[in-house]
Amino acid sequence: MRIRAPAHLHTGNPDLSGDMGRLYGTVGFAIETPSLELEIKKSDRDRSNDEDALRFLRRFRESYDFPPVEVVVHRYIPKWVGVGFHTTLALTIGVGVSRLYGLELSLEDIALAMRRGLITALGFYAVKVGGFIYEGGFPVDKREKAVPPLIFRGEMPEDWLLVVAIPETPRKALAEVRKREDEILGNLKKMPPELADRLSRIVLMKILPSFVERNIKTFGEGLYQFNHLLGEFWSDYQENVYCCDLVNEGIKVMLEKAHCACQTSWGPTFYGLVDGIEQAEALRAEVEAFLRENGDGGEVFITKGDNRGMVVLDG
Repeated sequence: MRIRAPAHLHTGNPDLSGDMGRLYGTVGFAIETPSLELEIKKSDRDRSNDEDALRFLRRFRESYDFPPVEVVVHRYIPKWVGVGFHTTLALTIGVGVSRLYGLELSLEDIALAMRRGLITALGFYAVKVGGFIYEGGFPVDKREKAVPPLIFRGEMPEDWLLVVAIPETPRKALAEVRKREDEILGNLKKMPPELADRLSRIVLMKILPSFVERNIKTFGEGLYQFNHLLGEFWSDYQENVYCCDLVNEGIKVMLEKAHCACQTSWGPTFYGLVDGIEQAEALRAEVEAFLRENGDGGEVFITKGDNRGMVVLDG
C-alpha cells in the first residue's frame, strides 16, 4: 500500500490561557509541497528505512495487535523544521496498517493510539481533509484524550501561492529545541486572557471572514498580526519575536512583496502569501539571495495549498 500526505504550515494558536475552558486551537494550511510518500507492506518482522517509523510502529502496537510490516519512506517532509513530518508520518503509518490488515480504524482512533494531533490538530486535519484549517482546541480537562474539533475548513484558491523558506543555518539548534517540545509545553507560562481575547478576535473577525470573501490582502494582514502577536508571547523561548535573528530579518524581506509573512511553529521555516506566479517567483529569488548572503543558504520553494489531504495511491 502506497500513501501520500501533505505537509502543513502553522500560523498559531489563539488561546493559551484556558480561562474559557479550552486550550490552544490552531490556524494553518495544508500544502502540496513538500509531501510524505510511504509504502507499507507485509513482512516477517517490523522494519523500515526510518527510525521514527519504527518508533511509531512500536507505539501503535501498544493499542492494537497486528502482524509485522515494513514501512519504506520514499519521499520525505523535512524533519524538525515546523512543517509536520512526525504527525504526518504517524497518521499515515496507522492508516496503512489499518487498511493492510482490515483493522477498520478511524483517523481519530489512530491519532489517539499514536498520541499525535491531540494538543494541536492542524496536522491531523491536514492529513484528513487538507485546505485552510481552524480547529477549536481541547477542553482543559481532556488534554490528549480526544482530537480537537474542526471549526472551519476552506478550499485554498488556485492562485494563492505560498513562498516557503527553510534556512539552513538555524536548523540544528532548533531541532534540539523541538526535541524538548513536550517539556516546554508542559511548563508553558499562562497567556494573559486579554491576549487570547485579541488573538481570537483576529481569527473570528478578520482571518476567517476575509478568507471566505477571498480578500487576500486583509487575510494576509490578519495572519501576520496573529502570528506576530504570538511570536511576542513566545519570545521567552526564542531569540526574539521569531526563532532567530535570521528569521526576524527574513520576515521583513518577505513583507516587502507578500501579503503576510509568518513563522511556522518553532521555525526555522517561514512563509509568505502572494497572489500569482510572477509575484511568487520574484519573492522566491529575493529570499534565496537573502539566505545566501546571510548564512548557509537553504531551501526556498513555491507551493499551493493542498485541498485533498491524504491520498492512497495504491493498495
